[in-house]
Amino acid sequence: MSKVAGTTALMLFLWSVFVHFGRLSSLGVNELLYFRVISPEEISYIFSAAPAKDFGGHFKSSYDEIFLVPADPADGCSDLSNKEIINGQVILVERGGCSFVQKAQRVQEAGGKAVLIADNAEDNDSQYLDMVTDGSTDKPSIPSLFLLGRDGMMIKRSLQRQALPWAVISIPVNVSALASFPLKQPPWTLW
Repeated sequence: MSKVAGTTALMLFLWSVFVHFGRLSSLGVNELLYFRVISPEEISYIFSAAPAKDFGGHFKSSYDEIFLVPADPADGCSDLSNKEIINGQVILVERGGCSFVQKAQRVQEAGGKAVLIADNAEDNDSQYLDMVTDGSTDKPSIPSLFLLGRDGMMIKRSLQRQALPWAVISIPVNVSALASFPLKQPPWTLW
């Protein structure tokens, strides 16, 4: 394939991503944050997540290799029992049981660098929710992101199947540099 054809194909792909997200949610492609699972290999894809609307911070640096650790308890609504491996990592929490703010606050108090809150609707592969404050005085400052339910379920299932305590990820990933590495999105998600 020629360089011009490759560039044209990439531009068409990016336009289709933009149109797809414009139809499925109120989020534009530039309002999503992307991360890449490095291991386990069976889920080594680029995933998208939606940042919280009015709480949480932004990534001040990127992490080429950081652990994505499932919270214990999974909903993150009480003290996290796996604090020893949470400190300095990105934490995967399930939606439900308490507010998004409470989940982010618990992860922040346990030393997590960021939180990915996966929808508890495991068949959700396209609808992002707006995570907003709950009216409390808690204002967690770590990046807080909403992850589609199917993506969260597939990550957790892979870790359970292989008896792994975490996945290794890169976050955030600059999708404008897609040409510099192979694009590999989850096969279950329509981009």
